[in-house]
Amino acid sequence: MKTLIHNATIVNEGRIFFGSLLIDGDRIAAVSEKHDLSDMPGIADKSNLTTVDATGMLLLPGVIDTHVHFRDGGQSENPAGNFATESHAARAGGVTSVVDMPNTNPQTISLENLERKEALAARDSAVNYGFMLGATADNIDHLLAIEPTRYAAIKLFLGSSTGNMLLSDPDMLDRLFRDARKLIVAHCEEESVVQANLKNYKLEYQGTDGENASLHPKIRNTEACFLSTYKAIERARRYGTRLHIAHISTATELSLLSNFELERKNVTAEVTPNHLFFDDRDYPELGNLIKCNPAIKSPDDRLALWAALEDGLIDTIATDHAPHPLEAKQRPYFDAPSGIPSIQHSLQMMLEAALDNDELLTMAVGKMCHNPALLFGIKERGFIRPGYKADLVLVRTGVEQRVTKESLLYKCGWSPLEGQTFHTRIEQVWVNGATDGKAEPLIFTK
Repeated sequence: MKTLIHNATIVNEGRIFFGSLLIDGDRIAAVSEKHDLSDMPGIADKSNLTTVDATGMLLLPGVIDTHVHFRDGGQSENPAGNFATESHAARAGGVTSVVDMPNTNPQTISLENLERKEALAARDSAVNYGFMLGATADNIDHLLAIEPTRYAAIKLFLGSSTGNMLLSDPDMLDRLFRDARKLIVAHCEEESVVQANLKNYKLEYQGTDGENASLHPKIRNTEACFLSTYKAIERARRYGTRLHIAHISTATELSLLSNFELERKNVTAEVTPNHLFFDDRDYPELGNLIKCNPAIKSPDDRLALWAALEDGLIDTIATDHAPHPLEAKQRPYFDAPSGIPSIQHSLQMMLEAALDNDELLTMAVGKMCHNPALLFGIKERGFIRPGYKADLVLVRTGVEQRVTKESLLYKCGWSPLEGQTFHTRIEQVWVNGATDGKAEPLIFTK
């Protein structure tokens, strides 16, 4: 089966151009910038050709989200989410590939549990999938012995978060950074600072009117983020380790990063759309709905993160999609879990800022599609290139789409974006060449 996407505005590899694209089976067969397609190979036989008129629409590579929590470990039913529900939400938002985190039940810290999750995803996922393996104090030997191309990266929790996978032993950390043959993705918050702040604020505010989510950036504060990120980067540079700082959230951490070309970097960084979209002025209205780790911080931090994206200090955009049941988020602040469901609207969140700015538009595609593929060594995805897998998203602009509870596909059924109006609509998504395409495991080449 062949599909011709005709008259699109294609955004790819730093360019925005008028063109057409031919899908043949599960791959991109040809890309043309000509108005006359009579000489495009593969379209002479119209009997097996479907044509999509993309006039006035953006055609992008499918988004690769390398930081999601689909909450599905295969052990028991999870009220927050699973591969089936969350992957369909991802696909609806233009995300065609995901990398899932290890803090599930059971934790993905062994080859056996990795294979269990691979089987779950093969059965249920609507988007292509890969997994990180988690590092713990007890699994370093086992982890380092696993063939590196079997998984996306090593996830390291240097601050406590959902799943209790904190690793703080200095000797274990030295061993991991010294011997890892794989990219380490680190959640960086200094646990001693967080716990001291938590104790002090609980003593002062627990059970009072002052107990609310506006405390979150004071407990998980700039100091906690900077100290942890500094220590992780120092270790990486000492041992020559490839390190990726997850969900960076403060202006001060940016001083630790470089804006070399991605291929020259050993230390890279990620930001979430939530840290770019919200700031601490939103806590009074949204409360625990935007409670996440690390915390959403000040307007100055948010603006600095945007500038760092444009300057090349931050390399990838990923959601840290982390659903929790609404009733859990409605508990008092100290008892409410951290995490935000956002994958269904992450691309629209970025496009909202970029629609009238070509530089921001190509930057967003680079950070959401190209760079994740390059950084994680994902084979033949993330770009619009002949021979690559046909993971594509068609976006209509100049329309209004309001986020409603009824439109959400998350199992948890809520979003802090409810009521938000976007000026784009995800029109069509192809996974492996088809709008109903079967998902595949991602292939990692490094």
